[in-house]
Amino acid sequence: MDTALVRVLSISLLSILTSAAAVDLQWHPATATWYGSPDGDGSDGGACGYGPLVHVSPLRARVGAVSPVLFKNGLGCGACYKIRCLDSSICSKKSVTIIVTDECPGGWCSGGATHFDLSGAAFGRLALSGEGDQLRNRGGIPIIYRRFLQANSDRWLEMSHVWGATWCILTGPPLQGPFSVKLTTLLTGKTLAVTDVIPRDWTPKSTYTSRLNFF
Repeated sequence: MDTALVRVLSISLLSILTSAAAVDLQWHPATATWYGSPDGDGSDGGACGYGPLVHVSPLRARVGAVSPVLFKNGLGCGACYKIRCLDSSICSKKSVTIIVTDECPGGWCSGGATHFDLSGAAFGRLALSGEGDQLRNRGGIPIIYRRFLQANSDRWLEMSHVWGATWCILTGPPLQGPFSVKLTTLLTGKTLAVTDVIPRDWTPKSTYTSRLNFF
């Protein structure tokens, strides 16, 4: 792997640290509504630019738009939240995980309110078994939420293009190494995966190299 490319990846990890928030162990009050079809995954596109990925795991059925106070001009994209409905007569006591993919301006989301506008599927999962339609009929509901990050994940996280050859991930608290990197060429579509190229004790502004290359 080209040294300059690895340096780009280390800069990207620095972006994670500088934009990360602390792990939130407290529940906070908010409100929630839903949009789209009752059992839908969420609309394509959105202010975060995920496009049709909303229909693909891990986003599928976990999509949510948030008010500006959580969207933070795009810095809130990809953030994960646990959400729980407060009405025990119709809602499950279990929390539902949602991932921020869009911003919801106006209405419930205006005036500095903390609000989640969920896909129909995500909203319905807050309900007791068989009560999803009844809960959606209520429209807006009070909820509690907290932010979290799933550690030791074995899924790939897509990096966002910042400028030039710089890419980054904007997500929750600092991620724990080691990190593997997967690269795909635009010309041929060939993919190269480098396992644990960035170690557990990585540091910002450091360079990490690998002998693997596309050539």
